[in-house]
Amino acid sequence: MVGYRDLSKLIIMPTPQEQYDDAMYDFSMSDYDSAIAKLKAALAADPVYVDAQLSLGMAYYRKGDYATAIVEGHKAEKLKPNEQLAHTNLSLFYMKSGDKKTAEHHGLQARIASWKGNMTAPGAAGDPELEMAKPQAPTVKVGEKFPDMPWKKKPQIKHGGDAGTGVGDSGKDTKP
Repeated sequence: MVGYRDLSKLIIMPTPQEQYDDAMYDFSMSDYDSAIAKLKAALAADPVYVDAQLSLGMAYYRKGDYATAIVEGHKAEKLKPNEQLAHTNLSLFYMKSGDKKTAEHHGLQARIASWKGNMTAPGAAGDPELEMAKPQAPTVKVGEKFPDMPWKKKPQIKHGGDAGTGVGDSGKDTKP
């Protein structure tokens, strides 16, 4: 018989990622209360989980609790200050709560964050799938024998008739 202590070793706790995935499923099914509980559990296991913090703010927003959404949005902003999505969410939360000035501030911060994140040239070091296409060199067929070089040959001079008399090979006078 297995004792109570032995059973506790068999229970496997879900990882923060698994909790986040379950919460996102609940969120997609509009079960915001369940999503909030699972996101809080994921954040308890990993307090710096930025995606979970962003999603928690959005879940409160969807419930209509704009004040709590703003508080959770600022927590995400503290975790990752230059995160475009954190500022975009805060802009949305503030706009819905009626604070247009602060909403515009975070909208601008979101735009600045997108510019900062886009400072590398396209195709720079990174994902090879996202590299710009490189032109392929044209294929050139090389023959077995190179052609004669006509520019190196001397022109052949036809000899016939009297030079300077205007009389050619035909014997007819070509002068007018």
